[in-house]
Amino acid sequence: MMTNDFLAQMISFFPKIKPEVENHKEEYGEILFTCVVEDIVMPRVLKLFEADDREKLKEMFAYFEAVSEKADRDLLNCFSVTVLETLGNDEQILRKAKEYMGPLTTKNQREADLALGRKVYI
Repeated sequence: MMTNDFLAQMISFFPKIKPEVENHKEEYGEILFTCVVEDIVMPRVLKLFEADDREKLKEMFAYFEAVSEKADRDLLNCFSVTVLETLGNDEQILRKAKEYMGPLTTKNQREADLALGRKVYI
């Protein structure tokens, strides 16, 4: 599993982001993966928590567990820096996210927090 796969899946989860991703590519001449995930994808993920969209969160985190298991090195690094670090930025969001995380996602999120020198909440 590679960054292209991840981005395609995020567009599948959030179809309305496709024009934003296309605009990003047009502006920069390429997809800057970490920027797209941080600036376009993660705000939508965080809104799922605000909306308490349990079904979508279950589906999203099942995919995140697959990423944690099957990603190539580049994707796993980017996933940790963008998705997992963002979840760790807010203790309340992270506590909610932990309800949906599988064992590998949980492990990777803890490692991401520790790498930042951040307190591990759970």
